[in-house]
Amino acid sequence: MLIVITGPSGVGKTTIIKSLLRLNPNFKYSVSLTTRQPRHNEKHGIDYHFISEEEFKDKIAKDEFAEWSEVYGKYYGRLKKDLDDSASDVVVGIDVQGALKLKKTHPQGVFIFILPKSEKALEMQLRGRGTENESSLKTRLDSAIHELNKADEFDYKVINDEVNEAVKKIMCIIVAEKCRVKKCV
Repeated sequence: MLIVITGPSGVGKTTIIKSLLRLNPNFKYSVSLTTRQPRHNEKHGIDYHFISEEEFKDKIAKDEFAEWSEVYGKYYGRLKKDLDDSASDVVVGIDVQGALKLKKTHPQGVFIFILPKSEKALEMQLRGRGTENESSLKTRLDSAIHELNKADEFDYKVINDEVNEAVKKIMCIIVAEKCRVKKCV
């Protein structure tokens, strides 16, 4: 099963995914590629595969991506080969733009949109990271508001007002999807 976790920047996708992976070690996490610089706590190959723009564009030319996007002036993408593991449940954490692209090419996936408790909570989360100047923070917040309006395009919506509760709901969604007789696509 392909399990796609999406939502605006700062909504807690990474925290939720780390909890899901701890709960079920049989989940395989699909690490995306990016041309942005790592944050202080990120590790190559675990959080992202950090590559040069030249390497990224070479992979585009070779049609190696299931999806890719330019977000905030940097490239992000997911390799086709990382999504084609039929022996595992593959978990993908991805921006909204990329998730919508994957939904078109992988309609059998389960697409879960993570919502913040409130717009104010989202702003506080982004400010708390300490990775944005005021201008880029405003850009991310404006983008987040736009992305929140896309939530109805996904299979499920889960509010991340408390991480453990959000994770429980997502685990219930996954169990229900595995019990589903037929999925309309």
